[in-house]
Amino acid sequence: MREAMAAAPVGDDVYGDDPTVNALQQHAAELFGFEAALFAPSGTQTNLIALLVHCGRGDEYLVGQEAHTFRYEGGGAAVLGSIQPQPIANQPDGSLLLADIATQIKPRDIHFARTTLLALENTIGGKVLPAAYVAQATALAHERGLATHLDGARICNAAVAQGIDLRAAVAGFDSVSVCLSKGLGAPVGSILCGSRAFVEEGKRWRKMLGGGMRQAGTIAAAGLHALRHNVARLAEDHANAAFLADALQGIGGIAVSTPQTNIFYVDVPPAHCAGLAEALSAAGIRVSMAPRLRLVTHLGVTRAQLRTVADVFTTYFKH
Repeated sequence: MREAMAAAPVGDDVYGDDPTVNALQQHAAELFGFEAALFAPSGTQTNLIALLVHCGRGDEYLVGQEAHTFRYEGGGAAVLGSIQPQPIANQPDGSLLLADIATQIKPRDIHFARTTLLALENTIGGKVLPAAYVAQATALAHERGLATHLDGARICNAAVAQGIDLRAAVAGFDSVSVCLSKGLGAPVGSILCGSRAFVEEGKRWRKMLGGGMRQAGTIAAAGLHALRHNVARLAEDHANAAFLADALQGIGGIAVSTPQTNIFYVDVPPAHCAGLAEALSAAGIRVSMAPRLRLVTHLGVTRAQLRTVADVFTTYFKH
C-alpha cells in the first residue's frame, strides 16, 4: 500500500484532474454499482455530505438511536444543515422495526418537519443487517417517497460475512458511504457513492465543509489498493474475532458477546475496570476501558497478539 502511495500519479483534485483520485472514484462506483463516487477525508464527512444533499433545511431523516450518524458525528446534520434527526430504537439485531419506520414518517403538514430520508447502518455494532430486511426497509422508504442512505463504513465486512457481492450488499440505497480505513487498512478516507447528479451536488458540499483537496492521489492510492486487495481478507478478521471471543468465553466474571464480523463486546464489572486496564497496560496493550468494552480485529492485529490479550484477561480474573 505504501509503495502504491509513493508511486501514485497526482494532479489537482479541486480541478478534477488528479488521475489517482479519479481512478479510485471510478473503481468504487463500479464496484458498488453506482453511477459516480466522491472521495472525502472521513466517513463523518461523507455521511454529512449525503445528509446535506438528501435533506434541506427543516427536513428530517429517520435514523437508529445507536447509529453513528446520530450518536457519534457531533450533531453535524443539525448544526450545519438544520436537518432534524428522528431517532428510532434499534432492535437487538441492529435493525429498525418496519412499523416504527412507517409510524415516524410525518404527514405533509406545516406543523411537522418533512421526512425525506431513511438512513441505515451496516454493519452496526458489528451486527449484520440481513439482506431481506434491508430490501423491505428500503422498499418501504421508497414507497413513502423517502430517499435512502447507507452508512456502510463496514459494509465490506457485512458482504463478506453474508457471502454476497458488494453490489448486492448495497442494493436498495440511493447513496452509500464506505470507509477505506478500518478493516480495509487505508490510513485515511471514505468514498461516497450515488447518482451523477448526487455526486455533483456532493462536491459542492464537500468544498463548503473544508474537504477540497489538492494532490490527494497519494492518499487515494491507499484506498484504491484497499478496495482491490483487502476486501476478501476481511474474513481473516472475522475468524480472529471469533478466536478471541472463544478464548474469553470461559473466564468467570465477564460476559462476552458472539461476534458476527470483526467486532464484539465484553461486559466488565465496573469494580474491575481500573485493575484490568492496568494489567493490559503492563503487557503493552492500550485500552479505552469501559464497563462495556468493544474489541475490534483488523489487518494490523495478529493471532499471536490476540493470544496475549486473552492471557492477560485470564491471569487477571484468576486473582
